[in-house]
Amino acid sequence: MLSTPYALFSYLRSFKSAQSSFVRRKFFLQIRAVSSLKVIWRKDSRLDEAIENDKRYKLCARVVREVLNEPGQVIPLRYLEKRRQRLRLNVSIKTFMSFNPGLLNTYCDRIKPKSEPVLFLRPSDRLRGFLEEEKRITMENEALLVSKLCKLLMISKDKLLSVDKLVHVKREFGFPNDFLVNLVPKYPEYFQIIGSPGDEKSFLQLVSRNPNFAKSVIERRAEDESISTGIQIRPNFNYNLPPGFFLRKEMREWVRDWLELDYISPYEDVSHLAQASPEMEKRTVGIFHELLSLSLFKRIPVPILGKFSDEYRFSNAFSSVFTRHSGIFYLSLKGGIETAMLREAYKGSQLIDCDPLLEIKDKFVELLEEGWRERAEQRRQQAKQVRNDMEFMAARADA
Repeated sequence: MLSTPYALFSYLRSFKSAQSSFVRRKFFLQIRAVSSLKVIWRKDSRLDEAIENDKRYKLCARVVREVLNEPGQVIPLRYLEKRRQRLRLNVSIKTFMSFNPGLLNTYCDRIKPKSEPVLFLRPSDRLRGFLEEEKRITMENEALLVSKLCKLLMISKDKLLSVDKLVHVKREFGFPNDFLVNLVPKYPEYFQIIGSPGDEKSFLQLVSRNPNFAKSVIERRAEDESISTGIQIRPNFNYNLPPGFFLRKEMREWVRDWLELDYISPYEDVSHLAQASPEMEKRTVGIFHELLSLSLFKRIPVPILGKFSDEYRFSNAFSSVFTRHSGIFYLSLKGGIETAMLREAYKGSQLIDCDPLLEIKDKFVELLEEGWRERAEQRRQQAKQVRNDMEFMAARADA
């Protein structure tokens, strides 16, 4: 209650000061072009380790896919040998198989009726067992796959995406190889293919918008916190700089004011926003946050994200967002490929909240580890036999 003229004067002065401060900060945001804000990239060895840990698994998965994609799921060994460079395999196929037993079997057959028999590769019984497990896990998570596909379409400006581009990113989000043939036709209320899937200009279009899918991870998190605390929580990004990382004062002030801007959902229409505005920057960060959240490993190679620049209204210099907002993202250079990672999804090098579809990866790793254990045991037995033979020969020499 403002009972005195002096109290009223003080209140009006403080209000005017706060209002002036807000205007100055908003003006500061507007006059500083987003592209002029530079943050020096710094290495985060823990997040790089997360990529390194999956290196062997991904290499094995690439080789297996190469065989499974062949007609009849068989391929002459020498043909696969010629594809080593494309598979980024720096050892021979035979050496790869000896390092990773239990994946592929060899057998002899003729390429042509009158040609000499050659070695062929085909999936092992263990690998076929894994493929059945993969089908089961995929079927159990069909609703999740449908929601992911709907969300990717809902974020796009025209609510449609190129079929070729979707096929290219299917593994990043966990879509099965046959999702266009077996998943999409089951949900005509959501999806429609324009053109033939084999055509260059074929697209997947969203037929209807499900409001249940139109909430981002950040919005759902704010709702959950509001319910648990009884306090209305404002949706916003978690901003945590890694240890030893500091921003210049100018950048700290910009980030502070930028975080105070209203969160803009990636599912909102933003055609009215200027491309270079701080509000558009906030929406772009929201899109990247959502895309990485939808991905299996909460990380996506930057070149893959770049394929959707037109559909998601990314600027040409969109990758600078990941270094400019180092408290939200990390840009890994591991393996010579820029990979955008979501910081909040990791504790050290380990994923915190794993996508249910990652059970497929876990089953595949179990298959690999079983073969590695068998190889290690075989090598131990061979070493033991060599020692026994040497001891026997030494005993005979002494006699």
